[in-house]
Amino acid sequence: MSGTAVKVGWLKEAPSVPAGVTWGIPWGEGELNRNEELALAVPDGGTAPALQSWPTAFWPDGSVKWTAHAASFPAAEAGGYDVVKGKQAPGGGKLLVQETEEEITVDTGMIAFIVPKYGDRIISSILRGGKEICGGGRLIAMKETSFAASGFRTIKEENFHSRLQEVKLEQAGPVRAVIKLSGKHRSAAGSGEWLPFSMRLYAYAGLETIRIVYTFHYDGDPDTDFVKGLGIRFTVPMRGKGYNRHIRFAGDSGYFSEAAKSLHTRRTKGRYEAQYERQLMGETLTDEEMNDPYFLNLLDDSASWNSFKLVQSSADHYRIMKQTKPVCSWVKSAEGRRARGLVYAGGEGGGLAITMRSFWQMHPSGFEVRNLLHEEAELTVWFWSPDAPAMDMRHYDTETHVESAYEGAEEMRATPYGVAHTSELTLWCKAATPSPAQLDAMAGYNESPAQLVCAPDYFHAKKAFGVWSLPDRSVPAKAQLEERLDGIISFYQSEVEQRRWYGFWDYGDFMHSYDPARHVWNYDLGGCAWQNTELAPNMWLWLMFLRTGREDIYRMAEAMTRHTSEVDVYHFGEYAGLGSRHNVVHWGCGCKEARIGMAGLHRYFYYLTADERIGDMMDEAADSDYATVRLDPMRAYFPKDEHPTHIRVGPDWAAFSSNWMTCWERYEDRHYLQKLQTGIECIKQARFGLISGPTYGYDPATGVLAPMGDDNWGRHLALCMGGPQVWMELSGMLKDPQWDEMMADFGVFYNLPQEEKDRITGGTISDRHFEHPVLTTALVAYGAWYRQDRRTADTAWSILLGSRFAHTDLQRQAAGVSYVRELKEIGWMNTNEASQWSLNVIISLALIGEALPGQWAECAAAGGENRNLQ
Repeated sequence: MSGTAVKVGWLKEAPSVPAGVTWGIPWGEGELNRNEELALAVPDGGTAPALQSWPTAFWPDGSVKWTAHAASFPAAEAGGYDVVKGKQAPGGGKLLVQETEEEITVDTGMIAFIVPKYGDRIISSILRGGKEICGGGRLIAMKETSFAASGFRTIKEENFHSRLQEVKLEQAGPVRAVIKLSGKHRSAAGSGEWLPFSMRLYAYAGLETIRIVYTFHYDGDPDTDFVKGLGIRFTVPMRGKGYNRHIRFAGDSGYFSEAAKSLHTRRTKGRYEAQYERQLMGETLTDEEMNDPYFLNLLDDSASWNSFKLVQSSADHYRIMKQTKPVCSWVKSAEGRRARGLVYAGGEGGGLAITMRSFWQMHPSGFEVRNLLHEEAELTVWFWSPDAPAMDMRHYDTETHVESAYEGAEEMRATPYGVAHTSELTLWCKAATPSPAQLDAMAGYNESPAQLVCAPDYFHAKKAFGVWSLPDRSVPAKAQLEERLDGIISFYQSEVEQRRWYGFWDYGDFMHSYDPARHVWNYDLGGCAWQNTELAPNMWLWLMFLRTGREDIYRMAEAMTRHTSEVDVYHFGEYAGLGSRHNVVHWGCGCKEARIGMAGLHRYFYYLTADERIGDMMDEAADSDYATVRLDPMRAYFPKDEHPTHIRVGPDWAAFSSNWMTCWERYEDRHYLQKLQTGIECIKQARFGLISGPTYGYDPATGVLAPMGDDNWGRHLALCMGGPQVWMELSGMLKDPQWDEMMADFGVFYNLPQEEKDRITGGTISDRHFEHPVLTTALVAYGAWYRQDRRTADTAWSILLGSRFAHTDLQRQAAGVSYVRELKEIGWMNTNEASQWSLNVIISLALIGEALPGQWAECAAAGGENRNLQ
């Protein structure tokens, strides 16, 4: 590390509220020893916050590959910070954590809260300045069960609440504390448990906030067990008179600001008009100024509002309502389009504000405050609002449609049993009712939480996540490709909005392919509906972020990672370790495959943020190869034989290799290195290396791939599901020249004419098994680079430049059409090719950018040596 400083800057802008931030930094091999200390520095001088650091990945030589860092920023530097080697200068408050057999207490210096290890509460209390802000909180769920008999349908609702099974202190400061809670929802009537959950609480030194990452898993029968409501409920002490008990909801741009007892009456005049304005601003009105008996009697006569709620029923509508008494009707108070996900309830001496990430995007969501006039109010965050229809987890049909709708298997395996969903909240423990300016700051932070990141050129210099290119507009051909890459991103940003790809189970995903006759994506056509990580769109979005540093792309990639790592993957049950191929419903396809949830798709987000939930997902995937014994991915083509199962080099073994590489670098676990090496040795022993197969018999206990012939399946799936991206990064860790040779040979061989394939293989491998060349050019480019092969480089570019994506300005050429409303469309669009074309262009620009037509320059000065992408 020459100069000893790594620059980190704000993803969007410096936070306008005190913030706790965790971020990641990559390091070159041998650059950072695991025992070296790191500190935070202000580039232009001044005092930087204390830094908490820990390694998240290691190089094979034992040096650190990735570090994670946490710091509290009471007032952030707009220009960012430097991470430097050396001891942190003393200063700043420390976070204190105490653990007993019964509970864990965390004191940030601003607030203190207690997490019990048993019972139904996730937090038992929160105090600020010795005063209780929250009297505890627990998870809640509502099950709806319907019965049909004698021509009548009876609906039964049953309430559940959290029951803790395990509480673990994962990190204990001095800057950041992390507590993980696990359990199930237990029936209030004692009839059973369901919906397992995991939750992490995050606290930072000196802050008034607690961040919550909550995951629930579905383990019901989709035909009978409907989730009617799902949320988290906190009790908030209510102090003072009704006119000093406040409620706030963030709307589209402003705020719904009312009190349990409004000063507004038809006779509010004089000085009480000014006090009414102050009440709306959240100021506390004292007994001394509220001393007019006539006006107090008038207030006694006015209505008292005990309960308020906001329901975001769709991406385009929310309603705010209030109620005086439980036996009375709800009164519509306001309506709007997209609430910004903030609620506050409190009285004299403060209260609790809560923000929910992606509030309207993951509808039907809601906030509800009850008993505002009682000693304790109930503040509920609804992840799934009971004011909406119950969750319907059933499949869209009772049969599969393999030929007509590209569904992958004849078997009906459309079960949601074992899928999950993650939501994020922040609790703001306020000493007083927030002002409009404070509400604005909290709502803005919720929409784009502060994140520190390295610059694209630093990520690129450290080869973070393998091979990719920085934007280069120095010549017209490259500039045009950059315009096309940006245009595809812009197109999908527009599609998310105009097609409303939102909702609790859908937000973050894209759709697969398009129907220009109806002017819709194929939302109802089996395997052509939701994408479900098909052809690695996660990798596309993350590489586009890494090379540009754009916050809007980061948020797209973040949402897709959250969705695909939870909803599209089975976390327990029959298909644990596998995920569902693309379908009308995310868990609908009969093809359950390891590639859907492979670590290679999610590790970007993990290393950039140290997100523990994504770490859980990658741990779950570590042994997904064993799941293929239960469900052979090639069962339709290869009968049961002496092998435990059958897999393809890609996408199956490629997915396993991404999981094992991640375990090896995270934990230095040589068991997974051995499985990698065993598989590679088996491939080396095949007649033509990676070109052979690609289907093998497989034993997960040994990692041995048993050859089953040199030409037994199509090759493109080996190269379009993330395999090349993983293998190129793995090359820099293994430093195995023969592995690099095999990758290069595969890339060069792929597009050769049949007569040349015959000359190399003696006629044993058919050209018919080398389809969809546009999906494979990353490895073709690698072969051209490695072999310094001009012909292969020209082939790669002819394929990429021959695509419609290379010549179409998507924004200008999108046609205006009328569907249920006016839309813009590109009739030939499909996400498979958009994702793969973009990924392959990004990698090809890095490897053979000088081979663009008219720009070829000899690059062989290195003499063909040291080509292992170190």
